[in-house]
Amino acid sequence: MNPVLARSLRSLQRNILAGIITIGPLFVTYLIFSFLLGILAKAGLPVVWLLAAIFPGDWLAQPWLQSVMAVVLTLVVLFVVGRVTSQVVGRQAFKLFEAALDRLPFVAKVYTSVRQLLDSMMAKNESSQRVVLVDFPIPGQKSIGFLTRTMTDETTGELLAAVLLPNSINPTSAFLQILPIDRVTETDMNMEQAMSMLMTGGAVGPDKIRFTKPALPAPEDPTPPAPSA
Repeated sequence: MNPVLARSLRSLQRNILAGIITIGPLFVTYLIFSFLLGILAKAGLPVVWLLAAIFPGDWLAQPWLQSVMAVVLTLVVLFVVGRVTSQVVGRQAFKLFEAALDRLPFVAKVYTSVRQLLDSMMAKNESSQRVVLVDFPIPGQKSIGFLTRTMTDETTGELLAAVLLPNSINPTSAFLQILPIDRVTETDMNMEQAMSMLMTGGAVGPDKIRFTKPALPAPEDPTPPAPSA
């Protein structure tokens, strides 16, 4: 190959790779915010459409304006709900609402499971934010997971762990693994570090990680040494 052409191709490859490294994080951030803003907009659009029907006008019929108003309206509603439920009267009313949901068989199961998961993920107690490593998908390859709870095998009495394994880049989908607790490697990472590694595909994370479980100390020999002659 012509040396000039080869040098030009290498330069082109380096520049494209540098552009990907520069634009990649911005593109992933854009996708995440677009996803979140899309959910907020969908939640508030019915109210905006109702306002557009009550107050007809060209300015309210603009799609971009409707989306902005829907996002702002949803954020305001979330703020108001959070503010009200943080008060004593609001907490009592929310308990009555949850008690009413408990009477709906299928809805109660789904709501309770999601509520417990969110409480576990958002809790400040470090014991509920245990970031662990498990052998997945094959032994020798570790995946980051969140130990959500422990349970006991009713047959053997062995302690088991329920570990949620979020997918990298898209942590909204995950696998739930139930495995013996001795196959779980606890780490020193916190929730923020683990989520950063997942969202960036490992590009952002701690410099050191506990990959191998520490060896157990050797048991002491209870037999006393024989007296010397």
